[in-house]
Amino acid sequence: MRLNQIADNPGARKDRMRVGRGIGSGKGKTSGRGVKGQKARTGVSIKGFEGGQTPIHRRLPKRGFNPLNPQDFDVVNLGRLQAAIDAGKLDAGKPVDAVALKAAGLIGGKAADGVRLLATGELTAKISISVQGISAAAREAVEKLGGAVTILETRKVKAQARSEVVKAAKAAKQKKK
Repeated sequence: MRLNQIADNPGARKDRMRVGRGIGSGKGKTSGRGVKGQKARTGVSIKGFEGGQTPIHRRLPKRGFNPLNPQDFDVVNLGRLQAAIDAGKLDAGKPVDAVALKAAGLIGGKAADGVRLLATGELTAKISISVQGISAAAREAVEKLGGAVTILETRKVKAQARSEVVKAAKAAKQKKK
């Protein structure tokens, strides 16, 4: 066999359909588009249009709620915190913050607004923890053991406060002029 003898198997490559080439071709005249109307023209797609009937996305009720300023927290449970202390990944004697939690492998650090502590599991060690959010049950569990909780501002709140200060400075500059 030589290079000039290589060929596809019969039927492996199908010829493209040639539309609009006479009525005898079977795809002549309207080229398989039916007749008349907007959809017979090229470049038209009416997404969600159901022929004048109310579209399904308008017939179905709205569900759920999307807050305007959602907060995205890394969540840590008391049980996982205690497991990290027991494993020696976290020192209960030192203050626990986001940096220590990341070093212990409890958070990934992808959340935009910081860390939130929840009360799932049991805590037996006395700790001093700094987080951006905490549930009431988790706060009670930490303080019952003699630990301390410090609530830090979320990064969004800091950014909003910073932008308000900048706006106030710009307004003061405008007044001077």
